[in-house]
Amino acid sequence: MASKHDPFQFQEFDEAGDLLEANRDATTISIDDEDVKPKQSTATGFSTEADTEDPLANDDQAELLSGQKKSPSFWSFEYYQRFFDIETHHVKERIIGSMMPWPRKNFINVYLRRNPDLYGPFWICTTLVFATAISGNISNFLAHQGDRDYKYTPEFRKVTIAATIIFSYAWLVPLAVWGFLLWRNNKMVNLVSYAFMEIVCVYGYSLSIYIPAVVLWILPFNWLSWCTIVVALCLSGSVLVLTFWPAVRDDHPRVMIAFLSVIVLLNILLAVGCKTYFFTMPGNKTVKPTNSTT
Repeated sequence: MASKHDPFQFQEFDEAGDLLEANRDATTISIDDEDVKPKQSTATGFSTEADTEDPLANDDQAELLSGQKKSPSFWSFEYYQRFFDIETHHVKERIIGSMMPWPRKNFINVYLRRNPDLYGPFWICTTLVFATAISGNISNFLAHQGDRDYKYTPEFRKVTIAATIIFSYAWLVPLAVWGFLLWRNNKMVNLVSYAFMEIVCVYGYSLSIYIPAVVLWILPFNWLSWCTIVVALCLSGSVLVLTFWPAVRDDHPRVMIAFLSVIVLLNILLAVGCKTYFFTMPGNKTVKPTNSTT
């Protein structure tokens, strides 16, 4: 039996109850009250997780939520950085889509979906530059094979020339197309408009079909080279025409025909010009007989 004076025995204190009965309007505070915890932590000198949050991070989140986050400038590196943030399977889909155009399939609406990239066009153009220059050197070497008087010298200047031609086509032509469509949108109403980066993306991916074609130009068969040119022109030109057709469909017929014709002609000029300059077959050399004097 426990002792009456056991120190570990719970005792009842009636002082709090007497005070509450004396003043029933008194305010009571529970320990579990959430509003009291921050005050208690401040009074004791300890800070909670909410107190240690970075105010700068909160400001950035507030700017993003309120839509006041400033977009980077067109001339800044951050502006172009987002165009290189793309998944590999998206690049594969766009390359396949540029090689297999289908009627009533707009490349921008089906594959870009208002999310253009520069990763694919940049590497497609770079690969095409080196493929054209290297294939041209190999083709020139094979064409002179067996000629004892021929001495092979690699032509590195072809890399610079190919880069100038291809990157100018991939950037300056889209700039002209974008300016023309912008001008027509100011003249006409309800015309489809495309952003500049979307046009650059379309032109970059449309060049992907020329990479295997250029490699086949190494073979010393002139008929095969021109067959691959025709196939590449049809596929690449179809992608461009099907993409920009909705933009000028409701325009004047003459403007529409002239615009699409210029796009196709520039594409033909690029392919035929590269074939003629980098893969020119040497003509047959005629040796003049020398008159021997006795």
